[in-house]
Amino acid sequence: MHSYRFLLLLVLIPHLSHVAYAENWPRFRGSSGQGETSATDLPLEWSKDSNIDWKTPIPGDGWSSPIIFGDRIFLTTASDGNESCRVLSIDRKSGKILWNKEVFRQTPRKKEKENSYATSTPVTDGKLVYACFADGSFAALDDDGDTVWSNREARFYSQHGLGASPILYEDLLIMTFDGSAQTGELRVGWQLPWEKSYVIALDKKTGKTRWKTMRGTSRIAHLTPAVLREEGRKDLILSAAGDVVQAFDPKDGRIDWTFDNPGEGVVPSPVIGDGKVFAVSGFMKHTFRTIRTGGKGNVTKTHTAWTDRKSVPRVPSMVYQKPYLYAVTDHTGIATCRNGDTGAIIWQKRLDAKFYSSPIITKDRIYFLARDGEMVVIKTGAEFEILARNKLDEPCQASPAVYGNQFFIRTKKNLICVGEGKN
Repeated sequence: MHSYRFLLLLVLIPHLSHVAYAENWPRFRGSSGQGETSATDLPLEWSKDSNIDWKTPIPGDGWSSPIIFGDRIFLTTASDGNESCRVLSIDRKSGKILWNKEVFRQTPRKKEKENSYATSTPVTDGKLVYACFADGSFAALDDDGDTVWSNREARFYSQHGLGASPILYEDLLIMTFDGSAQTGELRVGWQLPWEKSYVIALDKKTGKTRWKTMRGTSRIAHLTPAVLREEGRKDLILSAAGDVVQAFDPKDGRIDWTFDNPGEGVVPSPVIGDGKVFAVSGFMKHTFRTIRTGGKGNVTKTHTAWTDRKSVPRVPSMVYQKPYLYAVTDHTGIATCRNGDTGAIIWQKRLDAKFYSSPIITKDRIYFLARDGEMVVIKTGAEFEILARNKLDEPCQASPAVYGNQFFIRTKKNLICVGEGKN
């Protein structure tokens, strides 16, 4: 009997250690929404011909990022002239498409050419996967790809298209809709402020609206909310639109505080760390704005930590690892490390690439995925050092995902698993 137990332990230990080691990537930018991972042995070097575990063609078009829960990967795509809104489930180990289900059809409308009609990254709690498409419609699917519920009440429109992604908080599915006018003066909500942007929370089991909060005066934006958690304080849903950064009480959607952040078309999602919110503004007034948490009402004058207008990213989100804030600009490819407390630039270097994807940070590395598929790996800390440059030679705009010691990178036509090349 003792020998049987010993043999059983020998069998179980590798599996248990893998479960403890591999963290799910259930939403845009990982479980925290901050682009961080505890993985310690991610690949450092690869190419289109080496250290690739598998490569799977993805039908249709879309720039949603992959999410991962256990052995399942989920993606969205739009096909049939971008009218067919589809969710895919992919086996993480083999790359095999398990199912590809249409959830509804949409009418393609105006968007920026860099955007897609399936840009919103889905989110999962391990039971259902929740997706949102370009017209603001939601769907929830089970493990077999069957639609559990759908909600098509939003009827979203933006001159840029939809770029934000939903998040889960307890039993709520939360999404921002910062759009613009579809008829008449088309600059309204885009270049001219209006009062029709809002944040909405749906019951994740039924799809019914639990609360809907209007932002006040704001403009177009495309960023994904975050959850602000601080010891001794209630959780807040943190989100930004053109002209404002706001924190909402997740129970009823009431605005807890507002911070003025002039500029439209904001894309980078807010980053949270050490009692501060790191945000950027949109077009025309690109600015880093850092907010001290804990205020009430309009906190612009009382809770500004620091601001700066140098090398502000317009598309990629930032990453924070105490005490440093890292960012990269989209078209000029300038990477910057700042002191998170003061905003002082520690180092600033040009990476000779263009970036739309948001970076991933580990304990000692930052992975920046360029638009041409090159991953630039930089050492964290006060000394700038490029550790590797890895080329896939495929267009990339989606942000990568991590599970265990593997990267999952969506390119224009494929989903690629970067690992040890064993397959």
